[in-house]
Amino acid sequence: MAAGRALTALLATLLAASAQLVQRQASFTVSLRKVDNTTVMIKLRPGVPPSCRIYIKSVPRSELMIKPGENVTFTFTCSTPEKYFIMEIQKNIDCVSGPCPFGDVHLYPPGLPRLSRTYIWDVKASTKAGLELKFSSPWLRQIEPGGTCPDFISYNINSCIDKATVNIGTFCRNGSVSRVKLLGGVVMSLHLPWDSPLTTSGFNIANRASIKRLCIIESTLERESSITLMSPNYPLGFPEDELMTWQFVVPSSMRASVFFHNYSLSNCERKEERVEYYIPGSPSNPEVFKLSDSQPANIAGSFNMSLQGCDQDAQNPGILRLLFQVVVQHPQLDENVTHLVDLSKEWNMTVTIHFEGWPSRVPLMSEPICLICKDPRTCDRVLTLASGTVYRISFLCKDLSRLRVTAEKHISCVDLRWCQRRIYSLSVPKAIMQLPIRLHKFIWKLLAPDLINIEITSPSLKLQQHVPEQRCNTSYSYSIVSATPETELNVGVFCPGGSIEKIQLRNNITISLKTFGKGFINESNHQDLKMSFVPHIKDECIFTVSPNPKAKVYLQTPNWPYGLPPYVSISWYVTVPSKQTARLGFSKDRMGIACETGRAYVNIKEETLGAEETVRREDELLPDPRNMYHNFWVNVSNCKPVDKTQLTLQFWVTFADKQIDLGIILAVVAGAGVLVAIGLTVCCVKKKKKKTQNPMVGVYNSNVNTQMPGKKSLFTKGRQTNESHVYAVIDDAVVYGHLLKESNGSVGPEVDVYRPFDGPMGSLPPSPPPFSFRKDIKSSSNTEEEPPPLTDTDHDTYTFAHQKSEQLKDNGDANIKDKGDTSMPLLENKEQNGLAE
Repeated sequence: MAAGRALTALLATLLAASAQLVQRQASFTVSLRKVDNTTVMIKLRPGVPPSCRIYIKSVPRSELMIKPGENVTFTFTCSTPEKYFIMEIQKNIDCVSGPCPFGDVHLYPPGLPRLSRTYIWDVKASTKAGLELKFSSPWLRQIEPGGTCPDFISYNINSCIDKATVNIGTFCRNGSVSRVKLLGGVVMSLHLPWDSPLTTSGFNIANRASIKRLCIIESTLERESSITLMSPNYPLGFPEDELMTWQFVVPSSMRASVFFHNYSLSNCERKEERVEYYIPGSPSNPEVFKLSDSQPANIAGSFNMSLQGCDQDAQNPGILRLLFQVVVQHPQLDENVTHLVDLSKEWNMTVTIHFEGWPSRVPLMSEPICLICKDPRTCDRVLTLASGTVYRISFLCKDLSRLRVTAEKHISCVDLRWCQRRIYSLSVPKAIMQLPIRLHKFIWKLLAPDLINIEITSPSLKLQQHVPEQRCNTSYSYSIVSATPETELNVGVFCPGGSIEKIQLRNNITISLKTFGKGFINESNHQDLKMSFVPHIKDECIFTVSPNPKAKVYLQTPNWPYGLPPYVSISWYVTVPSKQTARLGFSKDRMGIACETGRAYVNIKEETLGAEETVRREDELLPDPRNMYHNFWVNVSNCKPVDKTQLTLQFWVTFADKQIDLGIILAVVAGAGVLVAIGLTVCCVKKKKKKTQNPMVGVYNSNVNTQMPGKKSLFTKGRQTNESHVYAVIDDAVVYGHLLKESNGSVGPEVDVYRPFDGPMGSLPPSPPPFSFRKDIKSSSNTEEEPPPLTDTDHDTYTFAHQKSEQLKDNGDANIKDKGDTSMPLLENKEQNGLAE
C-alpha cells in the first residue's frame, strides 16, 4: 500500500512538471524601440491571489516591466493568464520640445499577450498651443464616472495644465462627441477587455490651436437623438474661474433644446457663474442665462454653449457642476399654434403639464420627446403654470396623447366665522379642460385648523363608494384621504352616481380626482362636488346616505383593506323613505379582530321616539339582517387591535315597499267609529244643555227596578221604552270619561304617534360605551341621549288609542240595574236615547 501511494505521488509530480513545461512553451516576445518612448507593465489584478506567475529565464515573477529599448521573452505558468494579470502600455509624446506626431494614433507594440489592457498616451503641450483630438465614427458618448460601456471599451480624457489635472470625462463608443480641443497637455486612456478585437485607437491628433479656455467639446447630431453631457471633473467641482465650451453641430432643418438636470453652484467672491449661448441669427449674442433658468429650446441649427466659473471663496469654495441634456428633433407641425390658459382668477393653484408617466418614468434617450413651451424658446418636458397669470403655450410634440395635466389647489380656513358661510366648488376650471391634452389628476388640499372640520357634499349626483361588489365604471373617481401628523386615513375611492350625499371629516383632507379615458371631457360639465367648513364633529368621519329605493347599497369602513386605525369611530346616517322599509345586513358574521386595549363596537339605532339601540362587541356575532322603518345610524368604533388583526367591516342596505297590517287598518277604522259616536253624543248633550237654565250634574230617576234582570220574557217593557236609566243632564266626562280614565287615575290617553322622518340629520350619532359593555338592546329614553326633535313637516300623523280590557267594562253606579233590553251596546243605547231627546 505504501509503495502504491508513493507511485501515485510521483506520477502527480511528473504531470504537474509536464504541464508547466507545456505552458512555458507558449512564450511571448516584446521588443520596444527606444525612440517610441513606450513602456509596458504587466501586473497582477488587484485582489487576485498569485496563483499564476511570469517566467523570465526560469525565474518566476509576479509582475514585469519592459522599458523603451528592451527586448523581453516571457511565459506564464497558467493557461488562463487573463484571469490573473492586467497590462498597461504608456506612450509619452513631447509636443513642446519636438514635433507633434499628427495623424492616427496606433496601438503599439504588436504581439502582446491577450490580457485586459489600458493604453495611455501622455502628450505634453504648451498652454499657448492647445491640442485637438479627433475621433473617428461612430464617435464617443459621455458617461458618468464609474459607469460601464456595453462593450466594456472606454476612453478617459484628462487635461494637464502645468501640474494640475482636470478630468474632462469618461466616454463610450457610439455617440456624438466627434472632437475635443484642450488647453495644454492631455492624458488619453483607452481601456480594452482581454478579448476585444479592436486593433485601432479610434482617434488622431489633428493639430494645435490656441483656444483660450479649458476645453471645447464638439458634438455632432445628425438625426433625432438625445445626448447627456457633463462639466469637467463631474461630479466634483469645475475648476475655479475657468471657461469651457460645447459646440453642437445640428442640421439647419432640425431643432435642438437644452435641459439642465443636475447642477450645483459654488460660493463666488467675484464674478458670477453663468452659461452663455451663441445662436446664429440671434439678435443678442451671447445670450446669458443662470443655471437656475429655463434654458433655450427649439433652436434651429448649430449653436454653442459655454460654462463660466467664478473666483471662489477660499474658506468655503463650494462646488460648481453641471449635467445636462440636449434633444434634437424635427420641427413639430403645430409649433406655431398657441393655446390660451387663463389662470388670472384662480388662487393657490398650480398646473403641471408633463410627459406621460412623469415623474416615475423618464423617457428613453432614443425616443422623441414632447416639449411644452411658454414662448418659442422656453420649452421643457415639464411646465408648471401658476395661478393669477395668463399663459399662451404651445406644444412641440408629434403625439399630444402622450402629454398629461396634473393640477393642485389649496383651500384653507383660519376663522370659521368668515369661511363657514362659503361653499367651495371642487370642479376642474375650464381653462384646463380647454387644453388639447388629457387631465390626469386634479388634487384639492383642504386645510382646517383645530375645531374646524370639513364637509364634502354632492347634492345632485351623490357619490358611490368603490367596493368589490359595486365597482365604479365612470370616467373619473375621487380618492379621499384624511391626514393628521400622527395617522393617515384613506377614506376610500368614490365616483358619481351613488347614494352618499355628504361626508364630514375631522382633519385636513386631500381629494384627488383621477380620470379614465376620454369620457371625462363630456362628464366634467356635470361635476357637483362641493365642500365647506363646519364646526367640530365627534367622529372621525360621518357619512350621510340617502339611497335610491330600488338600489342595493354597499358601504365599507375606511382604510380598506388595511383596517381602521386604533380608537377611530366612523358613523353612517341612512335615510329611509316614508313609504319604504330598509333592510340592513352585514357581509360577515363577526368583526374579525382581537383587541389589545379597549373594546370595538358596532351600534345600530333608529332615529325615532322610543327606538332601541343594538350594540355588538368584537367578541360577539354581528346582528342578523333586520328591517329598519325609520332613518337610522350605524356606528363602528375601533379598539387597539392585536397585531395582524384589522377591523374591516362592510354592510349593505336594500329597500322594499311598506306592507300595511290589516289589524292596524281595522284598529284605525274602529277608532274612527268610536270618535264619531263620541262626537255625536257630545253634540246632542250640548243641545240639551242649551235648553235648561240650571243644568244639573246628574238627576237620577229613583223609579228604578233594582231587581236582578231575568229572562227577556219577564220584562214588561223594552229598554227602548223603559226610562229607568234616563239622565236629565249628562256631563261630557260622565258619558265617555270611563273610556279615557287610566288605572292610575290619569285622563291622558295611551297613544302611539307615527311620523315618517324627513327632516335634518340628528345632531349626534349613537356612540358605544367607552369603558363598559352595555346590554345588547337598551331603551333610548335615556336623558343623556335625547333623540333629535321631529320637525313639523307636511306628513300624515297617525294616532292609535289602546283601550285596556277593564276600561271597556261599564263603570256606572253599582246600584244601577238595567231592566230593559240588553241586546244593544251601552254606548250605542245612550247615543240613541240622546238623539231621541
